[in-house]
Amino acid sequence: MGSTVNSFLQFLQYEKRYSEKTVLAYRTDLLQFADFLRATYDGLEPPEANHGIIRSWVVQLVEQKLNAPSVNRKIACLRSYYKFLQKQGLIQKNPMLKIKILKAQKRLPQFVNEPEMVNLLDHTQFDDSFEGKRDKLVLELFYGTGIRLSELLNLKEVNIDPRKRTIKVLGKRNKERVIPFAESLLPVMKDYVAVRNREVGQDDLGLLFVTSKGKRCYPMMIYRSVKKYLRLTSTGKRSPHVLRHTYATHLLNKGAEINAVKDLLGHSSLAATQVYTHNSIEKLKKAYDQAHPKA
Repeated sequence: MGSTVNSFLQFLQYEKRYSEKTVLAYRTDLLQFADFLRATYDGLEPPEANHGIIRSWVVQLVEQKLNAPSVNRKIACLRSYYKFLQKQGLIQKNPMLKIKILKAQKRLPQFVNEPEMVNLLDHTQFDDSFEGKRDKLVLELFYGTGIRLSELLNLKEVNIDPRKRTIKVLGKRNKERVIPFAESLLPVMKDYVAVRNREVGQDDLGLLFVTSKGKRCYPMMIYRSVKKYLRLTSTGKRSPHVLRHTYATHLLNKGAEINAVKDLLGHSSLAATQVYTHNSIEKLKKAYDQAHPKA
């Protein structure tokens, strides 16, 4: 890794406060680009690459059948990198100015229908054990607050205010936000915490969710748990993020103001939230087609 790449990654991590996952993805993209330069342009370093060279890498990625979103992420990475170099005075001209992103087909977020989601939470028989209580609360929190997987894993008990019925989470780029939750979630929380304290105990960090050995929960464990229960009701994609999509879609379908949903989800821009309105529009179109005489 060149010194400019390391400096850039440190800038993302400590100045821009990007998540560890994003920094790792950018590091991978820059390593791949550096490997391409060494193999194709006789050891050329990334700061020396011009518009034509970068474009040739993008063309190669497309020829390798890499999908448009993946190529666009690599383009976004290089845009940030060369913008950083220019601000540092390490290059005079930004070679990314004429590099355009690829057109990608927009995919609507997958979500669980409201009756199916309610049936899953209200009528599924969860095991009367520590793991069963934990799985129940995990599903309730994902659907009841729309938090991300990383936010759930890092949620501490002190971040929950039962009286105000709110949780405080640390989102992307260390942005803190407070999210309200339904009163029906309180007994589920109390039930889980009581069993956890009695059978497992709390870990040193005060995290809400722990394993049966009292250790910090890990992403794949939560992912498998969510997939297990969504399989009972959903035929589409099954993941924690599907429950986040479900939370947002159901709020908008019930008339929630889009800016409020944006704040609840912790989005930095309204554009990221607007994708959920497409599901609402599709629902309206269906109602129109079924009911209007001229449809």
